[in-house]
Amino acid sequence: MKTKYIDLIEQTFDFPQKEFKLDKNNKLQFHGIDLSKVIAQYGAPLKFTYLPKISENINNAKTWFANAMEKHNYAGNYNYCYCTKSSHFQHVLHEALKNDIHIETSSAFDIDIVENLKAQGKITDEAFVISNGFKRDQYVKNIGRLINNGHKNCIPIIDNYEEISLLSEEIQGNYNIGIRIASEEEPKFEFYTSRLGIGYKNIVPFYNRDIKDNPRVTLKMLHFFINTGIRDTAYYWNELLKCMKVYINLKKVCPSLDSLNIGGGFPIKNSLAFDYDYEYMIDEIIQQIKQTCDEAGVAVPNIFTEFGSFTVGESGGAIYEVLYQKQQNDREKWNMINSSFITTMPDTWAINKRFIMLPINGWQKEYERVLLGGLTCDSDDYYNSEQHMNAIYLPKFSKEKPLYIGFFNTGAYQETIGGFGGLQHCLIPQPKHVLIDRDEEGNIVTTLFSEQQTSEKLLSLLGYNFEINKAMTSMPEKIDLSEVLSSYNQ
Repeated sequence: MKTKYIDLIEQTFDFPQKEFKLDKNNKLQFHGIDLSKVIAQYGAPLKFTYLPKISENINNAKTWFANAMEKHNYAGNYNYCYCTKSSHFQHVLHEALKNDIHIETSSAFDIDIVENLKAQGKITDEAFVISNGFKRDQYVKNIGRLINNGHKNCIPIIDNYEEISLLSEEIQGNYNIGIRIASEEEPKFEFYTSRLGIGYKNIVPFYNRDIKDNPRVTLKMLHFFINTGIRDTAYYWNELLKCMKVYINLKKVCPSLDSLNIGGGFPIKNSLAFDYDYEYMIDEIIQQIKQTCDEAGVAVPNIFTEFGSFTVGESGGAIYEVLYQKQQNDREKWNMINSSFITTMPDTWAINKRFIMLPINGWQKEYERVLLGGLTCDSDDYYNSEQHMNAIYLPKFSKEKPLYIGFFNTGAYQETIGGFGGLQHCLIPQPKHVLIDRDEEGNIVTTLFSEQQTSEKLLSLLGYNFEINKAMTSMPEKIDLSEVLSSYNQ
């Protein structure tokens, strides 16, 4: 009878897979990385980023678009932009920018990051900087500064009718812009139209009224994005067709319009059963854009994408140790991890997002059905079948031998939403973060990016003076506190 964990996985999924396999000791490897060695060196809990996966996904997408454009004799070109809000870390941007890509920004401080990268020589004036989002004063000032300092390929995407006048006050000379379409949402949404951008029917009148006769402003790009991402659904294709109608009508009155930004939204692998045909979707998008333009007699646009999760998501992971098992009733066993889901993977708590979860060791042991619980005292700090897509099975827990589990493809948004370096729920410390790369010979190289949070850092954020606190904990039973405070203040 097949009752081992490895039997369960092999009977349920195609295994091993490209990124997941077992070594000769029956321990899990991720892209050939011996995770047990990483645990032995750095301990658990820990977060990690496998940098080569970022470049791999970028180049996959560039190849798919190049092949589709060649197949359909598409006259426009393709520009891959990285959506920085997915992960702003320097190591992520440095890896992504090795691959001749462009940048999409969302807020004022993004521009400071761009300027920092330019100072390091990672970005040149030739790179496009697509500035999305609702633009408050500082964002407008920073965009103006970037353009005034020579970065003419910065294209602010107009989100509302007032932004052109605000930008014109800050920018010296002429500049290019794009317009974002306020797409219509799926029927299941609580609202009909995205809060971002300008409505379909209002874009051409807006151009004729505020842009056409403005000698300083040139419209170059139409921006299209829907929340559900790029998926093979009637809803997506219908919205893309409506977008193309706007592009064609706008192109007929605006000869300078030459680019279509289809945003981001490629899904990433969230299960060993994940099945998404990226090449088919890209081929179909290029074909439909070309066909629609040819029928209308207008030139096809250059294509921009803004992939965030697709760029960085599959590079990240988290490893926890199962500390203890609690049998709460006759059916439910809780495996308690040595961290918190709310703080380290907030999307599991906020939007029931699914990630790949596999044990690092114990694959030859019998399996059992469990629930996973985090350390905080919040009743929502758990990971169960609702997030996981089906029941959670893990190797049987034993106190004698630690069980380690990994969550994979967690590289997008989790650090920024979780408040990296800041306060954590119940003051559960943020775990170590390890960067994993390969040298020129292909050997694994690991670097500690950040240590686990200390009480000093957390108390400092909360306004406590740790030196006084330390002095108080080491005091004898009878002491005049005023003397300690007086001495410290001096």
